[in-house]
Amino acid sequence: MKRKLAVIAVGGNALILEKGKMSLPDQYAAACAAMAQVAEIVEAGWDAVITHGNGPQVGFILRRSELSEHELFSIPLDHCGADTQGSIGHMLQMALINEFRRRKMNRHAVTVVTETLVDRKDPAFANPTKPIGSFMDIRSAKIRCDRDGWTVVEDAGRGWRRAVPSPAPIRIIQKDVILALAKAGFTVVAVGGGGIPVVENEKGELVGVEAVVDKDPASALLAYSISADLLLMATDVEKAAVNFQKAGQRWLDRMSVQEAEAYLAEGHFGKGSMEPKVRAALKFLDNGGQRAIITNMENMLRALLGETGTHILL
Repeated sequence: MKRKLAVIAVGGNALILEKGKMSLPDQYAAACAAMAQVAEIVEAGWDAVITHGNGPQVGFILRRSELSEHELFSIPLDHCGADTQGSIGHMLQMALINEFRRRKMNRHAVTVVTETLVDRKDPAFANPTKPIGSFMDIRSAKIRCDRDGWTVVEDAGRGWRRAVPSPAPIRIIQKDVILALAKAGFTVVAVGGGGIPVVENEKGELVGVEAVVDKDPASALLAYSISADLLLMATDVEKAAVNFQKAGQRWLDRMSVQEAEAYLAEGHFGKGSMEPKVRAALKFLDNGGQRAIITNMENMLRALLGETGTHILL
């Protein structure tokens, strides 16, 4: 029987479970726990492509760059993305390989350093809104604006941070490679951090840019570009809800496209948390996908079996 293909989107925070446990051994331990859940899905008969976030890890690289700027060159954002794809991919694929061996499964894992094409004329480049890097006081923020040309924003009363563009993803450059590997039986780690943002110049050459691509729409783009059967997005709650953490909170087992659109219009989903996942699910379904699920890591297989999670269907 033909195996079905799932794109499984894992947040960058999935590797940092507690504030005081951010070291690389801590992150690897979290990766092992997360990939054990993915191995269960593969063992149940699915092929899988895993995407992941990288926000905290990019922040660590930027902070190291700031602390060493008196003697080392700064690290552009596209290289930060590439660095984290390598390091997180290493942890995830090593955890998967070890888990497959433990379960005596004849499977292998591989990481693809992935670029995501964006439009160099995307309006986001004229309006940077994505906060990244360290918090600053107003004096330090002004110095960065004047000296380095940064755009800075005040972030939720916690201080000032650099803001960069977050353009919409257009094409996953390595999608054919990812699909070929998945069809060949590999569990693939790809599109880390939404993919390394690149544009095409006047000659059609790829050029890295100072931007951040959101993981959720990039995961949806990958999923429908490779005709995946399922988009499964892991977050920190078992199900989406209306009136989340308010009076009248109601967990959602299933949503039609029309219901999801109505809930979005009514503002039920957090802009930095659940909203982008619901929008990514709708984008996937609008482009040929049949099924999207939102749940937490520990319940992914149960959600796949229809026992929990929020299922968004045509």
